[in-house]
Amino acid sequence: MTDTQFPLQSSIDDVEEGGEFAPRFDDAGLIPAMAIDAATNAPLMFAFMNEESLALSLETGLAHYYSRSRRSLWKKGETSGQLQHIERIRTDCDQDILVLEVRVAGDGAACHTGRATCFYRQVNKDLSLTTIDNVRKIDPEATYGKK
Repeated sequence: MTDTQFPLQSSIDDVEEGGEFAPRFDDAGLIPAMAIDAATNAPLMFAFMNEESLALSLETGLAHYYSRSRRSLWKKGETSGQLQHIERIRTDCDQDILVLEVRVAGDGAACHTGRATCFYRQVNKDLSLTTIDNVRKIDPEATYGKK
């Protein structure tokens, strides 16, 4: 476990133009994190990080997230072998959102459904959904014991 405490920025100019990383966590202590494929920039998944998961991600080079439903730390790919190796972390102008550029290990499935991405459906104007990626890289039932 890590003791890292991120610095606080005192001014908007420090946040937007300064050289120190000072992530702005929300009132629940979380920051949104979008994982994208480092090679293709394809969206893989969206999650939240807390201070501990972000510090562990920076220390280990492997993506760790915070599960709001389980209220616990979550090392992505620990069960499935689909670890996310971080190549770069970006932050937005006010340091309250992160983008993780990752390489997915194992079979390359980032989604618990077995697909490469959690963003496998497209929203149509008529509010219907169209599956645009139905290739499963892993069998979720065999990997997680559930569908």
